[in-house]
Amino acid sequence: MEDMIRGPEELGPRVRSVAALSGYRLDLMFSNGERRIYDAAPLLDWPAYRALKDESVFSSAHAEYGTVCWPGDVDCCPDRLYRDSVPV
Repeated sequence: MEDMIRGPEELGPRVRSVAALSGYRLDLMFSNGERRIYDAAPLLDWPAYRALKDESVFSSAHAEYGTVCWPGDVDCCPDRLYRDSVPV
């Protein structure tokens, strides 16, 4: 069980700020100083993210707890955001 516990030094970069862009993309600034763009469109078919198809809901994205959050307790794994985004 101890091998499954990761310390803070083992975590990937965390989201410091976010801006919602057109086309369901996110402009992300990470804790390591990198700015990256994430295409969130593929998430919208998953039940947990369907509410984000409403552009006004999607555009309410904000950075909290090191990741991106939306109303209704919707968030996204910060490791996925970093891994699947592209540098600006």
